[in-house]
Amino acid sequence: MATLSTPSQASRADQTLARNMKLLAHHELAGFGGMGEGMAMQKTRDGRRILWMAHESAPKNFTAVDVTDPRAPKLVVQTDLPHARVRSNSLDVVGDLMAVAYQTQEAGMRPAGVDLFDIGTPEAPKLISHFDCSGPHSRGVHAVWFVDGKTVHMASGAPDFQPRNPLDDQFYRVLDVSNPARPVEAGRWWYPGTREGDAAPPPERLPRQFDTGFRAHNTNVFPQRPDRAYIGYIDGGAFVLDISDLSNIRVASRWNHSPPFNGFIHTILPLFSRDLWVVSDECVRDNGADWPKLVWMLDARREDNPVPIGTFPPAPVDAFLKRGGRFGAHNLHENLPVETSFSSDTIIVGTFFNAGVRVYDTSNPYQVEEIAYYVPGAPPLSPAGAIQLNDCFVDDRRIVYTQDRFAGGLYVLEMNI
Repeated sequence: MATLSTPSQASRADQTLARNMKLLAHHELAGFGGMGEGMAMQKTRDGRRILWMAHESAPKNFTAVDVTDPRAPKLVVQTDLPHARVRSNSLDVVGDLMAVAYQTQEAGMRPAGVDLFDIGTPEAPKLISHFDCSGPHSRGVHAVWFVDGKTVHMASGAPDFQPRNPLDDQFYRVLDVSNPARPVEAGRWWYPGTREGDAAPPPERLPRQFDTGFRAHNTNVFPQRPDRAYIGYIDGGAFVLDISDLSNIRVASRWNHSPPFNGFIHTILPLFSRDLWVVSDECVRDNGADWPKLVWMLDARREDNPVPIGTFPPAPVDAFLKRGGRFGAHNLHENLPVETSFSSDTIIVGTFFNAGVRVYDTSNPYQVEEIAYYVPGAPPLSPAGAIQLNDCFVDDRRIVYTQDRFAGGLYVLEMNI
């Protein structure tokens, strides 16, 4: 174990690096350690804490681990996908209800949509319903946001949506799941000009090597502003939508850094008490091919005119750029408004692929300070040759859970900050 003092030290992908974070436990998840972007915690009626996780790819669908004692995680259940060309990738939990996203490798395949499960008995999840989003131009659902028990906000295709460019196939959709057995669409919005038949012209695309699509990714709605949806729209930028009338969703704000940057805005995390937005990119190319991919701080006192005031200090670029796999920003712990989630308007936790999980103090938004990190050594047999931490969740005990995209499974960490 070492702190990072020199670039040559970090270039050893087999070495674990840590500062102000300690490994409590590591679980290889029965050898199926390639994990996606969905992590959520359930408190069961018998007092246990169950961490639910979506997988990056087949053959597994989702896995549940008992983390009541974070030092001794125990596998509870692990389920299979129906075939190898679909992935779950994203999930959320409210009480004993879980929403799981399904995205296929190609348009027109099934299952593509959202499943709702009764997880009252975690060892035996029961399917309640499937909302079908398949269609000739749809790959289904990439990401879900489900925190109120009644509404699923998602990045989705639809059977009646034909994109002008196949990269633009997922847009913002809202499902009413107040009756979990019969989910129904309540609203939708897409980037004007991306659908066949739109009056607006198609958007100007980034250069081919950086073109990742004008489509929705994270679709977050918080109880502090139930009339707003905070949407990472990939190459389209960061959008805040007025959803006070779901039949007439309107743009309240938009910010984009690309061009001249290289696209792929992933998440907008509003810090409501401070009128700030944290906006994360996603790195999607290996070996620095799309660097820089950063986390941005925006002054949002004027919602209609968000202003960037700085970026989070990245891990040493010379040390990590060629360490193996992706290097750059990705997921943030999103201050989920549920009982089991840590929430802070100053402490931000995020995953950065081969640079691990990193913790920041934003007390001074003009000079964000990195205060902790944990970079596991390369998992055995990882095709990236280095860790690729994909997502993180921080519970109300301030325990950090993070997972590897390919092989490493689950890492349970303690912050000493």
